[in-house]
Amino acid sequence: MVTSKKNARWYALAALALCTVAIGLDGTVLSVALPTLAGDLGATTADLQWFTTSYLLVLAAMLLPAGMLGDRFGRKRLLLGALVIFGAASAACAMAETTGQLIAARAVLGLGSAVIMSLIGAVLTVLFDERERPRALTIWITANALGIPLGPLLGGWLLDNFHWGSVFLINLPIVGLGLIAVAVLVPESYGDRRRRFDLPGILLSTIGLVAVTYGIIEAGDRGWGDAGTSVTIAVGVFALVALVLWQRRAAAPLIDLGLFRNRSFTGGTIMATIAGFAFFGLLFALPQLFQAVNGTDAFGTGVRLLPVIGGLMVGARLGEKAAARFGPRAVIAAGLALMSAALFAGTATGTGTGYGWVAAWIGVAGVGLGLTMPTSMNVTISTLDAERSGVGNALIQAIRQVGSAIGVAVLGMVLNSGYRDTVDVGGLPPEAADAVRDSAASGVAVAGRAGSPELLDSVRDAFVHGMGLSLIVSGAVAAAGAILALIILPRGLPADRSPAPMAESVA
Repeated sequence: MVTSKKNARWYALAALALCTVAIGLDGTVLSVALPTLAGDLGATTADLQWFTTSYLLVLAAMLLPAGMLGDRFGRKRLLLGALVIFGAASAACAMAETTGQLIAARAVLGLGSAVIMSLIGAVLTVLFDERERPRALTIWITANALGIPLGPLLGGWLLDNFHWGSVFLINLPIVGLGLIAVAVLVPESYGDRRRRFDLPGILLSTIGLVAVTYGIIEAGDRGWGDAGTSVTIAVGVFALVALVLWQRRAAAPLIDLGLFRNRSFTGGTIMATIAGFAFFGLLFALPQLFQAVNGTDAFGTGVRLLPVIGGLMVGARLGEKAAARFGPRAVIAAGLALMSAALFAGTATGTGTGYGWVAAWIGVAGVGLGLTMPTSMNVTISTLDAERSGVGNALIQAIRQVGSAIGVAVLGMVLNSGYRDTVDVGGLPPEAADAVRDSAASGVAVAGRAGSPELLDSVRDAFVHGMGLSLIVSGAVAAAGAILALIILPRGLPADRSPAPMAESVA
């Protein structure tokens, strides 16, 4: 019977990993489909941006309320509902006939993703004790990362052979399996069911996270000096400051600010966010390098990203063993230092660099991420008891989400600024020059139409220059994180406060 219960935990984890893969796929497969959507739906550039933005804004808005609702009404119940919503929204995306319909469906998809993301970590806290949790987190985070190469791989193949709606329909069988497995294998669990709703906290967190996320997205497109962008970010920051002040006096606060007094929670969350920020320096640049500079298609791009996943799996396995021997602080610092070294090494990549060198440094960066991310998450989650695991995990995900948005905006701005300042558009008509400055992909297209190998070389050289600058920033952030890890994090994990696994957590 004990063996059966133990196996059931791991089968339940497999179900949760499937759900995570579906979310990861949804995040990367859309980028492959954007050119096709522009043609088939007549989408403008603004429409294409809103396909992503509508998803991210709803995701940011709902993370914290979803964690609270899961604690109160049952995490399994909400997780099943979120999977149904995610599946229905995926089908709606596939059947969309106008850009407005697709934007609306993507927003609903963001709702489902927010609930799934906020509750999976909470469920893992209930299912696994301190001894088994590192391996469970490794599997979960690896599943999350699988969407990075699988999105372009599956998306590219589907777009070549089927209607564009198929890139959303691939979610349905995954969601179906997830629904069955969660219903059968995941026990119901609750947090504090008597806690009242913190309506002001929900409103302030929603306004703050949405405004900050939207402002950062716009900053990546319009620049940080844009007045509208600055006002939007300022409103978001003001709302978040007001949220903190309200949480200090609320009778039943949405966020337990006492969590931040725990070095493990604060340090682990910061390290996971820094690792995600630095890693986006790689993920933002590599697809453009492979496609715009090397002329690779979407499928080939996914194949070339596989060393990242291989490195992640190796690093996660090594990190699990090393953390038990040397402590999580040393492993996290070593992982961030390794990421930093790999990102700095990536600055040596040029237009004539062979793929072997690229595969080597991105694989090492993946190892660094594998050492850092699961270990950081385990340090953080180990501070949460059953009553706070829903809101606590939602808070972790919200901070990471904002950190990722900042990473994309900042590193995108650095890359684009380096590219625009370097590319040579002398002698081009104003309209063509603007198109070349817009992006490396546009520059390659203009050079192809003009039959100008000189312009093509300039575009490629300029992009590699901009990518090098973004990798320097990413590497510096990772290096700073390695130092911070040694300063902030305690030597070992806090005492495990999770309940006994599986049967004891069933309501």
